[in-house]
Amino acid sequence: MEVGTEFRIRIDSWDMLSRWEQSELGKDLRRLGLSYGEIMELIPVKKSTLATWCREVRLSEEQHSAIKDRTGSQEGIPRNTQRKRHRDIELIKAQARMDAEHLLGNPLWLAGTVLYWGEGFKTQSQLGLANADPHALRLFIRWADAYHVPATGFRARIILHADNDEVMARRFWSDQLDIPLTDFIKTFVKPDGTGHTKNHLAHGVCTVTMRRSADAFHTTLAWIDFVQSRLGS
Repeated sequence: MEVGTEFRIRIDSWDMLSRWEQSELGKDLRRLGLSYGEIMELIPVKKSTLATWCREVRLSEEQHSAIKDRTGSQEGIPRNTQRKRHRDIELIKAQARMDAEHLLGNPLWLAGTVLYWGEGFKTQSQLGLANADPHALRLFIRWADAYHVPATGFRARIILHADNDEVMARRFWSDQLDIPLTDFIKTFVKPDGTGHTKNHLAHGVCTVTMRRSADAFHTTLAWIDFVQSRLGS
């Protein structure tokens, strides 16, 4: 079952969400009529935790029937597809490890890989990084453009508190990152009263993701493993 853009944005930013925001996302996905298994494919959460979050959510008979229909119609197909994808990922990682042997002496490659090691997305198959420092995000973009060929373009999203100036923040990040405003996704505004500390960042936090970057994501994870092994971690 496909989820809309609004949900995809929240899913992509899972690592940046508070515990409360993660639980709200889990409940909202359940209200869409997704099974626990389908939700667990979208967000990294244990079934027991998800069941606790969603104990008050009640699905309609139509939603239960739709889940049954989806599960029945796809029986056996995801396993074959998943097995092939796993083979492809292993090949991608093997090639990445070979490439890393030659790239290790390149300062830009090493800096970008270490930056991603510390700050990049790790749970979704998409290359992305969130930061309040435009220098870090510019390095990420430059690194991704240089070593993930062909680059497929970038999109950005800002995370703000309700008292931030969204127009000013969008202009700031667009200028700093040279990303057109048309490539900014709807801003996520953290609601008041959710346990967050008061935000003192005038421009909030910006998330930059590379489009169609699943292969680049797995390549990067292999690079990180390579760097870790060389550092003796």
